[in-house]
Amino acid sequence: MIILGSNSEIAQAFVEKALESGEKYSTVFLFTSNKETTEKFAKHIDVKYLQQSEIIELDLMKEIDYTKFDYITSNLLFCATGFLGEGTEEGLYNNKNTERIIDINYAKLIPVLNFFAEKMERQRTGTMIVLSSVAGDRGRQSNFIYGSAKAGLTAYLSGLRNYLFAKKVHVLTVKPGFMDTKMTEGLPLNPKLTATPKQAAEGIYKAFKKQKNVAYVLPIWAIIMLIIRNIPEFIFKKLKL
Repeated sequence: MIILGSNSEIAQAFVEKALESGEKYSTVFLFTSNKETTEKFAKHIDVKYLQQSEIIELDLMKEIDYTKFDYITSNLLFCATGFLGEGTEEGLYNNKNTERIIDINYAKLIPVLNFFAEKMERQRTGTMIVLSSVAGDRGRQSNFIYGSAKAGLTAYLSGLRNYLFAKKVHVLTVKPGFMDTKMTEGLPLNPKLTATPKQAAEGIYKAFKKQKNVAYVLPIWAIIMLIIRNIPEFIFKKLKL
């Protein structure tokens, strides 16, 4: 199993869910920009599940030497790489904030996903599970820089799924909605619309086993976003969302 963004609480919960469900992996490749934090999780799955892992440093904001990843193969990739950044009120005209949001969520991430997609295409087997966001379903004033990056990622995954279907590789797009994680700590989230990492992992694992194309962690988000997507623009532009 290949994990991109291995310090993500959702990614770690998914790894544990898969191992608890009896999945077997020769090695879990943990890609991270913070090796020290990842080492704790690597030790945890070694002790609890006797699962061998390998920690690989990957910082999307630095130049990447892909030859270092040539030996890595797997039939499952889970990508939880993401950066929320500052919202519109605080960071709209902060170019560094904007660039970082776009680079980590889309521009610098796509080449990495392409690298492993090509490997799976050659294998003619595999599944890529990638976390996008409900924020990408429609641009809203509160976070449209982040939302636009996730919209780009969602469109990319849709096209990749279409392209890889005939190559026997499946792509699952996950749209978590509100998550109770460190990334959203301090934000005023509605508890009824918010999932824990464990809830997310269980929902994503079910979607993975059922070979779903798109999955919302909490089903209610599919209804919410359907409504939001269909609000006429002349009304939508007046709303505070």
